[in-house]
Amino acid sequence: MDTDSTPLKILIVDDDEVDRMAVRRAIKKAQVQAEVHEADTCAGAVTTLKTQPFDCVFLDYRLPDQDGLALVQAIRAEGILSPLIVLTGQGDEQIAVDLMKAGASDYLAKSKISPGRLAQMLRNALRVHQAEQQASLVNQRLKESYDLLVEQHQELEQQRQQIYEQNLQLIQAAELKSRFLATISHELRTPLNAILGFSQMLMRPSKGALSDKQTEMVQRIFTNGKNLLEMLNEVLDFSRIEANRLDLNLKSFNLQTLITTTVDEVRSLAVLKQLTLATEVNLPNEVVFNDPIRLRQVLVNLLSNAIKFTETGKVWVEAHEISPDRLSITVHDTGLGIAPKHIAYIFEAFRQVDQTDTRKHSGTGLGLAITQTLVQMMGGSITVTSQPGQGSRFQIDLPRRVEVDTEKGNPEQGELEQGDMERRAGFAEAF
Repeated sequence: MDTDSTPLKILIVDDDEVDRMAVRRAIKKAQVQAEVHEADTCAGAVTTLKTQPFDCVFLDYRLPDQDGLALVQAIRAEGILSPLIVLTGQGDEQIAVDLMKAGASDYLAKSKISPGRLAQMLRNALRVHQAEQQASLVNQRLKESYDLLVEQHQELEQQRQQIYEQNLQLIQAAELKSRFLATISHELRTPLNAILGFSQMLMRPSKGALSDKQTEMVQRIFTNGKNLLEMLNEVLDFSRIEANRLDLNLKSFNLQTLITTTVDEVRSLAVLKQLTLATEVNLPNEVVFNDPIRLRQVLVNLLSNAIKFTETGKVWVEAHEISPDRLSITVHDTGLGIAPKHIAYIFEAFRQVDQTDTRKHSGTGLGLAITQTLVQMMGGSITVTSQPGQGSRFQIDLPRRVEVDTEKGNPEQGELEQGDMERRAGFAEAF
């Protein structure tokens, strides 16, 4: 028998010294390197096994204080897993079955003990025991892994629940914020329109001549009030977008006329900076089906930005057909340009390239975010190409005919139309 260099520890349990010697002799003849210990009672065997480990135990079925079946059960009850080979003077098959059920590793009649048989039985018992230990280790590791997975699953479920609750809180907070912005913007627009109206009345000759200083102060009131009104309108539009309450009022109109009128409305801003403002419209069919108020808002946002960030040179608008069903409107400028690292987020709400407290160009940072949303609502797309110091190019691609979203419905159309009427009134007074 091939053996490890370390001797096996074997315990022989038998009250007959001759039988113990026979087992010893068989082990020795089988050339098994072994350290053999002996016990002559069940109680002595259990005590010995509890104090030190053994690689294998040979035990007699007939012992003075207990039979072999009871001893096997007692050893296993103590959690001792050493292989147990029961030796008996009779070959009762039922006893063998009971012993194996109780935890014995094997069963051998004393009359059949021989070095070869004993060595083979010992080898098999050790292999089975080693396999059982490995299986037990694998099962233990699997159980530990399973317990760890259960624990991690519980933690993930708790985190998921926390994230769900936090999302609900964020949604509620966003709804409250949107309602607050809509309410405050609406309430502030009324006194602002009154301020604009009264400032215009003061500048009319019929109300009496004003000194140059007074005229300048009233003009400042009107200009700053108009700028503030535009900011409030942007905040109100953004709150409607967040609440999914901004809709398009679609109708047929002449696109070239809309572009020309819009450019004329912002021309005064270009004149103040001595910029050239031009249009290049090439539309074989000038009629489109869209929301003229919202499309005009898109153009005003892009033109105002172009003029704001251009110190010298020109701003111009191009419009042409991509196909019979799609159009392109592009706003060019020779202004400051946008660094590539900033282009990725210029359409984010409240984001501006210059975020410092001393930034030169004012605004809410909502214009481009609203513009992109409106273009997407129209079924179009907006792209930007720009280089620092070389100007920017904002291109809008739109369908000639915008389709109505019948599933969305229009529950707030009355409120929105009223808001657009107020805005149109404000623009009429402003320009």
